Amino acid sequence: MPALEMSPLEGLRMITATEAFIATAVFLLLFMMVKSFRNRIPEGLKKIPGPMGYPVIGNMLELGKNPHLSLTKMRKKYGDVMMIHIGTTPVLVLSGLETLRQALIRQGTEFMGRPDLYSFHYIVNGQSLTFGYDSGEVWRVRRKMAQNALKTFAASPSPVSSSTYLLEEYVSKETNYLIKKLQEVMLEKKSLDPFRYIVVSVANVMCGMCFGKRYSHDSEELLSIVNESEKFVEGAASGNIVDFIPLLQYLPINNMKVFIEFNQRFDAFLLKRVKEHYESFSKVRSSRIRKASPYIRVGKIPGMP
Repeated sequence: MPALEMSPLEGLRMITATEAFIATAVFLLLFMMVKSFRNRIPEGLKKIPGPMGYPVIGNMLELGKNPHLSLTKMRKKYGDVMMIHIGTTPVLVLSGLETLRQALIRQGTEFMGRPDLYSFHYIVNGQSLTFGYDSGEVWRVRRKMAQNALKTFAASPSPVSSSTYLLEEYVSKETNYLIKKLQEVMLEKKSLDPFRYIVVSVANVMCGMCFGKRYSHDSEELLSIVNESEKFVEGAASGNIVDFIPLLQYLPINNMKVFIEFNQRFDAFLLKRVKEHYESFSKVRSSRIRKASPYIRVGKIPGMP
């Protein structure tokens, strides 16, 4: 069978179509980059000063490994209020005590809330009080409930001693557990790295406040969360690169994968504790109702024949 041959004119047309497609894609990409850096300024307002950034990465090169030192140098040039770009995301940087007081106290309503970052959607399914971007009425009610619960726990008297509070009792008991554990490890291994045991003890105080129980320092369930908590810090504390360069959300980045997996395990840990509380609450409540109301046991309703 004779091989198919392509005429020079057909080959030229194919090359032209391919090049046109690539040129169009590059043009659209550049257009999106330029558009992301062009902030529309409302009439009557001035542009916020700040350094010019590079396409896609913004001012990430200028920030370097020590962003606090880099921002201090930029402050001398651009002032206490400046705008930088981390990736394609504009970020407002405030410096100086008076500027912070103006923003956080006098204009607290305008500066409240957090940005809608991609990684935040994987922290408690985007419903976190700390990392959630919602700052509306529902968020205010939830925050008030959490604050009231913490205040009540801290101010509640201990069931063991009337001279101490419940939170003080939890901290005191956990401190005794920690000292005993450190002594055991020191005698057994003749060396000591207290970091892990201190972290577990702090986690136990929080578990006592939230769940009413503590875990052993050898509990695999708790250690699986505590030992990998650094992965959460790496992904949330200093910012995740996918939060500032949205195009990277569609790439298999290992750092983001680890961050998502940790949050899934942490969510499962919390849901298990909540389910246990629902079950125990239902049993305690139903038993109290049966003891308090004998009519419920026999199906008789008071006031009815």
